Amino acid sequence: MSRPLLRSTACLLAALFCSHLTARPAAAQADSAVPPPTRLATVVARAGFDPSALEAFMGQARFAHARWGVAVQSLDTGRLLYVHDADRLMQTASTAKLFTAATVLDQPGPDFRIATRLLGGRIDASGRMQGPLVLQGMGDPTLGVAAETRDWARQLAGQLAAHGVRQVQGDLIADDTWFSGPPYGAGWEAEDLQTWFGATPSALSVNENVAELTVEPANRIGRPAGLVLKPEKAIPRIDSHLDTSRPREGNAINLFRAPGSTTLEAFGRISLRSPAQHYKLSLPDPARTAGLLLADALRAQGIRLDGRVEVRHWPDRPLAGALLGQVMSPPLADILQQGLKRSQNLYLQNLLQIAGNQYAAAHPAADDEDFTSSAESGAHAVHALLRRAGLDTDEVQFSDGTGMSRRSLATPRALVGLLAWATTRPWAASFREGLPVAAEDGTLTAHFHDSPAADNLQAKTGSMSLVHCLAGYVTSTQGEHLAFAIMLNNYVAPAGAPSISHDVDQVALLLTRDGVPEQVRGSVSHHAAAAD
Repeated sequence: MSRPLLRSTACLLAALFCSHLTARPAAAQADSAVPPPTRLATVVARAGFDPSALEAFMGQARFAHARWGVAVQSLDTGRLLYVHDADRLMQTASTAKLFTAATVLDQPGPDFRIATRLLGGRIDASGRMQGPLVLQGMGDPTLGVAAETRDWARQLAGQLAAHGVRQVQGDLIADDTWFSGPPYGAGWEAEDLQTWFGATPSALSVNENVAELTVEPANRIGRPAGLVLKPEKAIPRIDSHLDTSRPREGNAINLFRAPGSTTLEAFGRISLRSPAQHYKLSLPDPARTAGLLLADALRAQGIRLDGRVEVRHWPDRPLAGALLGQVMSPPLADILQQGLKRSQNLYLQNLLQIAGNQYAAAHPAADDEDFTSSAESGAHAVHALLRRAGLDTDEVQFSDGTGMSRRSLATPRALVGLLAWATTRPWAASFREGLPVAAEDGTLTAHFHDSPAADNLQAKTGSMSLVHCLAGYVTSTQGEHLAFAIMLNNYVAPAGAPSISHDVDQVALLLTRDGVPEQVRGSVSHHAAAAD
């Protein structure tokens, strides 16, 4: 999936200020990221694939300073067929989403829907409502993009009008306090936070918490470039020093918004003859954007708002009021399918916090316990699921719901154990249907064409710099149903070598047939952080 390059002449802020979600000390976390030398692989049981071919491929000299971890289990017999350094913690990238997915499918479940509510006060006979009017988000990441919620603001304004409201005497408050704690995932890197894949998680999310920026050249050299933002008020201020340059100079468009800032800095140049350039940028305050969109819908409905659009964030508490309207998300299974196939980080981080709130409600903390955020409670829910699955919780260091954090670690054995256990659950079909299909859809659309894996292998990709992983299901040419996890860490491809994703694909192909496979048409490299 292509991504705009957002460059800056200054260094971005260093690692994010959020704390690690697990109870392990920082020293232990650092130690786990530096593994001991790779151990020899073990063939645990006779397999339909050729283990020696796996060893030959992973033993190439170009991988001497990298680290492979592989586990393969037969779903037909339940036996572990092959392991290669399968008990070592490794960076997961987006394969961490598998733990989040299993947790939310187990509780609250595939049919769960998320409400976005409109709360208010007393309405008199003349249609005046005593304010404030509260737009309360409860974590729906699809608000504004799913078929059910695409016209959410018009729906809510219409429901308010149906109550006879013609005037709101007070403010409109956009309330995203349903999630407690800092907005970003623990360990997210500052340079990702202005990108679409690093969009701010929020209980009141809208339009996937991104704005679309279009940059166009002026009609004369030296004049300021044109910038068009949709939604128009999504980023309160744009400080632009982008000029139109000579055609031969090419484009050098730089966009930067510091974490916590509401100002987008735009500088550099765009060529006179350049076509329009399009960027997707994270919203600095999704709740405020949602509030402004609802205010526009109220005006269109003929409802007068006497006050202003205000925002309520954690650590404030959710506001109460009479329920005057609501829109419901698609079923959780549908949200999850979009989140897994597209590797949409916002979806999985929001779902983790929803599961965390439910876990916290079922396991209330003692009065003297430290504060626990919604995301931390979500991590507790994941560990509880691992215990129910009979998996070792020490083999999963769960730092965020997406895998964007380099603190998110798991062993290949734990990933395969989760995949195998998931096939026994009532929600197994929803889990599997959410995974990208080789050569067909999602982040595997461009992979495995003209191979035995095409339309066969279903797996979650995971990719960021120095890391590429693949974990899921495949049926071998001998008809054996397999769960597998392939993890490659700390690898920089030498000049002229295949891409890191191509290498992981080759290992996956070896599970489908004997011998070393030929080059796979369409394998692509993904370099942006945790985007698939």
